[in-house]
Amino acid sequence: MDCRFPSPLRPGDVVGVTSPSSGVPSQLLPRLGVAVRRVRDRGYGVRIGECTAGDRHVSAPAGQRAAEFQNMLLDPAIRAVVPPWGGETAIDVLPLLDWDAIAAAEPTWVAGYSDIATLITPLTLVTGLATIHGNNLMDTPYRVPDGLLGWLDIVTMPAGTTFTQTPPGRHRRELFIDYATHPNDDEYVLNIPGSWRRLDLLGGVVDTRGRLIGGCIETLTNLAGTRYANTAALADTGVGLIVYIEAVADALTPLGVPILAGVECGHWAPYMPLVNGALAHVVHDGHRTTVTQTLA
Repeated sequence: MDCRFPSPLRPGDVVGVTSPSSGVPSQLLPRLGVAVRRVRDRGYGVRIGECTAGDRHVSAPAGQRAAEFQNMLLDPAIRAVVPPWGGETAIDVLPLLDWDAIAAAEPTWVAGYSDIATLITPLTLVTGLATIHGNNLMDTPYRVPDGLLGWLDIVTMPAGTTFTQTPPGRHRRELFIDYATHPNDDEYVLNIPGSWRRLDLLGGVVDTRGRLIGGCIETLTNLAGTRYANTAALADTGVGLIVYIEAVADALTPLGVPILAGVECGHWAPYMPLVNGALAHVVHDGHRTTVTQTLA
């Protein structure tokens, strides 16, 4: 497999917004507006699709969601696609996508987490397209803590770029913020101290390299045994894998590999972005942790 990294975004490029899983209910539309303005403030155009309604558990029928998501990936004018957030049924979209057409198209950045992992992880594993598991659109207004980046930073990087992130050592207790009451919320309240920690009993310093792949285990487990979760081709690139998931120790300790917990990814704010398909170098010695990623 050849990992493909999209061209960097430039001012004037267009970001597509669609909800391939759950849409945005009317009371949260002000927050969506704040998030869209944040993207526009960075100099990008924003195209909001028709699949955004949040009056049901999905934004639209599966066929319509799949068509809009795919059309944005194939539209050369759209350089990144960032859903508002996840949901529960993005899996309905997978068999309706033309994977050969997506693989043949110019690469487009796709960013998100939660149920959006049901799409971005297969995009990397099936087509080689690098994707960003990181803060979604509704989280975009937050100021990124020192040591971390946001998806708006990564999409500006050309292929070959190397960047290092250092976890802030604090997390947010609340999983979700009341955006209906606080649509302009832009400051993380990281009120739980805690750094990365070892769950395995192997001991020693973790110093490992590999290609990143992972996502939300609650949704990805439904893809086990299918082409959408087949990591063989990515593993065969010759550098091994660094797998990140939202999981429990009981399911992982029998693997006999280093296991790090407390990683600020997925639903765990402040949402450290991890690029599926990127070359990564993770160092953790119990006192300091660095995650270096190379878009190559």
